[in-house]
Amino acid sequence: MKSLQLQLVVLFIGAGIFFSSCSDGEPCDGNCPTGFICENDKCVVDPSYNPCAGVVCGPDEQCVNGKCEEIVFGEVVVSGEIAENTKWTADNIYILASKVYLKEGVTLTIEPGTVIKGREGTGSLATALIIPRGAKINATGTAEKPIIFTSTLDNVRPGQKAGNSLSEYDFGKWGGLIVLGKAPISATNGDTETQIEGIPGDQTYGKYGGSDAADNSGILKYVSIRHGGALIGDGNEINGLTLGGVGNSTTIENIEIIGNLDDGLEIFGGTVNVKNLAVGFVGDDALDVDQNYAGTVDNFYIIHGSDNTDEGLELDGPEGTTYKDGLFTIKNGTIIAVDQILTSGADLKAKCQGTLENIAFKGYKKGKHLGVRAAFTTTSGCAEKTDAFTYLRDGRLIIKNCQILDDVTPADVMRVYTDSGATDATAQKDCLNAVSASYETIVDNLFSNNGNKVLTNPTVGADKTVFNAWTYLSTKNKLQ
Repeated sequence: MKSLQLQLVVLFIGAGIFFSSCSDGEPCDGNCPTGFICENDKCVVDPSYNPCAGVVCGPDEQCVNGKCEEIVFGEVVVSGEIAENTKWTADNIYILASKVYLKEGVTLTIEPGTVIKGREGTGSLATALIIPRGAKINATGTAEKPIIFTSTLDNVRPGQKAGNSLSEYDFGKWGGLIVLGKAPISATNGDTETQIEGIPGDQTYGKYGGSDAADNSGILKYVSIRHGGALIGDGNEINGLTLGGVGNSTTIENIEIIGNLDDGLEIFGGTVNVKNLAVGFVGDDALDVDQNYAGTVDNFYIIHGSDNTDEGLELDGPEGTTYKDGLFTIKNGTIIAVDQILTSGADLKAKCQGTLENIAFKGYKKGKHLGVRAAFTTTSGCAEKTDAFTYLRDGRLIIKNCQILDDVTPADVMRVYTDSGATDATAQKDCLNAVSASYETIVDNLFSNNGNKVLTNPTVGADKTVFNAWTYLSTKNKLQ
């Protein structure tokens, strides 16, 4: 972009051609061209003149010498390891050509308004940005200038909130954003650390977990992640945003995830808190927590689209014997299904433990709002095993002050079912059938007695106003 000084120099040269008499010492009599003033009988530069004052240009243009010209952004291609502190600026578009990861101890700073685009690719060629343990990201956007992660097929440019070349149903066009930390996780076999899905086991930058609940992986604020979820293996895709073992000194606020092939946000253990989360039109679960996540998700908005999706919430508990006592809190949310899709608002499974409160569900069919899983030892007379139903009954899993905005009765809201992945699924279902009436009575009573309601006008749910103006959902009028 030319500076004002350079613009005026150009203007002076032009003026010298047509008004050379002024420079010859002849009286100018106050008749100087625009941008000049008469001093001592000569035309000299008017230091207060701005040729772009009052000129209104389009969203993809800038004013140069009083005329609107198209903005041309530079492209910076990034691949492999980032080995030193680096800053990405809003005057460039950054192209991820492969999996890009930081060296331990390195900080990546991303300016407000910066656009990052991943190339297409699957398997080992899938593109992603990975923040390993010991590294940090400082991606601090603003409502006026959000930071956008998207595909190279998306024609969005810096200064825009959304492009028009892709829709919310364009999935899997690149990978996603992965942030890993040293906070506690409960992985299988009693492991306190493990490898994040999508990164080969021999790549140390894919490890996460530890013992530092206050670990700090940096800042994500006003960040929109779009059109990700590239396939990395058979039935295995990258989430829009993956948080693995991330600690509670990390700041995650005002996050949007749109059009991802796999989960929107998946949290593997850790203690990180997430505030103001919007997830729309993803191919799997909107919010998935695993490995005994022990933080808080506060103020979230989820919207399902068509039949290319799964659950609003999929909530698991500890997988192993370590760090299994943490409890999550998921509160102040709105979960909406469109087109009467055959999915559920929340799937509570595998010893999930914590609190769901002040959540509004809308658009689900009978029995599809809340599903609670039970498990049995089929080889010893259908003895009950510890699962989500056990914790719900015993008060370790709490659902309170939630509201159902559909034409159903309270008894239609919550259902108990067995895990389809059990060793003997048929026998598991037979066990549940034997006690189904008593189990359904228990969950119906728990629903009705904890301030949960079926009604028309919600009094709980997300504050959607925080997603106005800066999100894809808002720009495309998808907020309901």
